[in-house]
Amino acid sequence: MPARRSIPIALTATVIGGLLTATVGIGAATAAVPSTANQSAASAAASGLPAATKLRIATFNLSLNRGAPGQLEADLATGTNAQARTVAEIIQRANPDIVLLNEFDYVPDGRATDAFRSNYLAVGQGGANPVDYPYAYTAPSNTGIPSGFDLNNDGTVGGGDDAFGFGVFEGQYGMAILSKFPIVTDKVRTFQKFLWKDMPGALLPDDPATPAANDWYSPDELKVVRLSSKSHWDVPVKVGKSTVHVLAAHPTPPTFDGPEDRNGRRNHDEIRFWADYISPLKSRYITDDAGKRGGLRPLSPFVILGDQNADPLDGDSVDSAIQQLLDNWRITDPQATSAGAPEAAALQGGANATHQGDPKYDTADFADTAPGNLRADYVLPSRGLLQVRDAGVFWPTQSDPLSALTGVFPFPSSDHRLVWVDLRVPRLVGLLG
Repeated sequence: MPARRSIPIALTATVIGGLLTATVGIGAATAAVPSTANQSAASAAASGLPAATKLRIATFNLSLNRGAPGQLEADLATGTNAQARTVAEIIQRANPDIVLLNEFDYVPDGRATDAFRSNYLAVGQGGANPVDYPYAYTAPSNTGIPSGFDLNNDGTVGGGDDAFGFGVFEGQYGMAILSKFPIVTDKVRTFQKFLWKDMPGALLPDDPATPAANDWYSPDELKVVRLSSKSHWDVPVKVGKSTVHVLAAHPTPPTFDGPEDRNGRRNHDEIRFWADYISPLKSRYITDDAGKRGGLRPLSPFVILGDQNADPLDGDSVDSAIQQLLDNWRITDPQATSAGAPEAAALQGGANATHQGDPKYDTADFADTAPGNLRADYVLPSRGLLQVRDAGVFWPTQSDPLSALTGVFPFPSSDHRLVWVDLRVPRLVGLLG
């Protein structure tokens, strides 16, 4: 589901250029961060320990999904696809060290990610500097995989709505991670096949036509229905001497269903999965695709990121869905903002005029009739283990020349905006994996 958010003009136009050469804070923090970093480096050198590492991490639903298998790979092979060039320029101007790409069709053997890196990101777009990501991770998605059951209860079996995750072909709306830092591939954990019924207290949907509870799916269907609409990944990344766990997902939009609200309930529980995963007392039920049980080790630094398809106050998500993360004592909410989002909300009106949330936090530009622009995309670091220096949303105001990259419907890039957070990774955290 789409959402709107933006970054202050100074960030988008002036500061981002500086960020291409130095990953430091934006705005007022720009002057302060280098001196702090230098002091930290000097202290570390005196102690013989490695200095803290500055890290910019981002999430971007770049809408590079295609309508047929093989189409994305073909589009990325040429280097001339207009949309791919535009989203590549946005990434180049934000210049994150690690970026999660949502709605990037899964292609086996990393062929699509390789083509995007070499033909678009490694080539300067629109005057932006090229950016190199020597490390990438992608894996299969539940989207488009036939379940063999009538999961939407329309009387027929087959089609995208009866797949394990909505999609007209296997891997549609997939995801990928690109990184300037090494990915510890042999320690990656995936949860693609985790069953929804195996989550204690799962919000399984009810059939409104019967008095029974949680009976939308038959017993046989519950034996195969998966929690993740795409997948959940725990991807460890070596950042200096430390290991940071990138917890990536893309929960289903809480729409496109009926009164049973099966997508809204699934969205809630997909978000809940990470809240449980980072809690030692709640994660014991979790089993990954390799059969390993349990969640994240208590002292492991992490960043939860992705298009969560849930706004704290507005939209169609189940009440408190995203608060499971935002109110979690182990998580910091950097509250990324932009100047373009409130401008867009005011100009577009419609549902935006009735929203309870402050539009400066929006990250997606959705239909003005409903649901309006929302905060859907998040980068949420672990509290205490990672230090937030700055945050923003790439959503320029219309007076900024870079607004041509985001535009208005039909969007030249995506209906979502790139969200970034600048972190300081203390030395030697996460050494136990």
